[in-house]
Amino acid sequence: MPALLLFMMLTILFLAIPQLAADLKPSSTQTLWIVDIYGFLMAGLLVTMGTLGDRIGHRRLLVAGAAVFAVVSVIAANTSDPGLMIVWRAVLGIAAATQMPATLGLIFATFTDARQRGIAVGVWSGAISVGTGLGPVIGGALLETFSWRAAFLVGVPVMVIVAIGAPLLLPDHRNPAAGRPDLFSVALSLATLLPIVYGVKELAKDGGLAAAVVSIGLGLAFGAWFVVRQLRLPEPLLDVRLFANRTVSGALGVFLLSATALGGIYLLFTQYLQLVEGLSPLRAGLWVLPGAALLVVVSTLSPVLVRRVRPGHLIAAGLVVQVIGYLMLTQVGAVGGLPLLVAGFMVLYPAVAPSMALTTNMVVGSVPPQKAGAASGLATTCSDLGISLGIALIGSLGVAVYRAQTDGTLPANLPPEAASAGRDSLGGAVSAAQGLPADLGAALLVPAREAFTSGLNVAAVISAAIAAVAAILAAVRLRHVPPTGQPATTAEQPAA
Repeated sequence: MPALLLFMMLTILFLAIPQLAADLKPSSTQTLWIVDIYGFLMAGLLVTMGTLGDRIGHRRLLVAGAAVFAVVSVIAANTSDPGLMIVWRAVLGIAAATQMPATLGLIFATFTDARQRGIAVGVWSGAISVGTGLGPVIGGALLETFSWRAAFLVGVPVMVIVAIGAPLLLPDHRNPAAGRPDLFSVALSLATLLPIVYGVKELAKDGGLAAAVVSIGLGLAFGAWFVVRQLRLPEPLLDVRLFANRTVSGALGVFLLSATALGGIYLLFTQYLQLVEGLSPLRAGLWVLPGAALLVVVSTLSPVLVRRVRPGHLIAAGLVVQVIGYLMLTQVGAVGGLPLLVAGFMVLYPAVAPSMALTTNMVVGSVPPQKAGAASGLATTCSDLGISLGIALIGSLGVAVYRAQTDGTLPANLPPEAASAGRDSLGGAVSAAQGLPADLGAALLVPAREAFTSGLNVAAVISAAIAAVAAILAAVRLRHVPPTGQPATTAEQPAA
């Protein structure tokens, strides 16, 4: 339940953005922060919370995280300030980070048989896939009857059930030999990630180049410091030596690239449905449903197929199919583009399933048992970090293209406030058009929707390139991994 809900919350705001933007009136940069700060803090703290769970008990951490998540969800649902909304989404990300390592830690503690554990991890991965796919669908259904605030409240009853049921149904598990979390390493990891993301978002602003370069450079410097510190610590927060194992580094690299390519396109896809096609939240969510259903089917079949096919080959094939889907999206137009958009999404979205379903078990199975916890934490981190990076990087690219194309193309007789909102984002243009005369509003929306569609086309090109690189990486770096149940030959043994 937590795995499904927490990843559903990663994408549930995609269809709520137009309503939320009309109500809170955030800038386009604030909108991106509201969407992806949750995923960044969740990803940045997963390893830390995994270590803390080993020390104080995974069940206890799961219950505490569920309680905090429920309370903060109610607070966020009643927030009317975009700055505070970013803060509460950040706190929700921290609460999510306490629960995800606990779910996987309890699975590894409960199932000692390798076959049972593989099935359990498959169910866990399937819950993540379903949650990511159903986020926009459930969000759309809620928005049809309620406001965007319902997207936060939907998690409250689930978290209450987890907080009450976990002590009754789940065993406790802790590692008496677990060390203390290195808080300085935690600070360094966040000081690496957040400035880089901030710098990327600044690139989408006019005149933001200098701030972007300084911020990204600062993040990279902190990242180098973080790696050096982990190599020197006897009990590092993140065991970077695991990346010397070519299965670990190859699988995680492929998964990170695949999720990054998907994240930004997923956000732009859902916004196109509402802001360009003018669909209601429910109808937009229903157009997501076919791709989500196919994702679940392929996620279920992937562990079966990998018994006969090498996982590297299966993942590479999925990524090639993703490239085809992204290239279809490069041809979507602002008028009449819905059929091609949905067809492209139905091609690319299920093709993410092999990397999503196979990565965790592949990574954990390639390291010594005492390193399994750290390896599983890395796999989970790559999942939501990739989606959040995609929202930040590719979403910011879409914003930059939109602003560049709307510059000088909007009607000259717009009121200043409407012109400013129209130049900032398509959501702002749609909101401003509602307060204008019909002819002037239509004159504003035509170039705004064309600019947004151009941003989607360019973003799809970038995602196709990222997926192509990931396909090559999978074919080269994972070709030594045998099908499930077949022993690796001496030449195929992964370097430790």
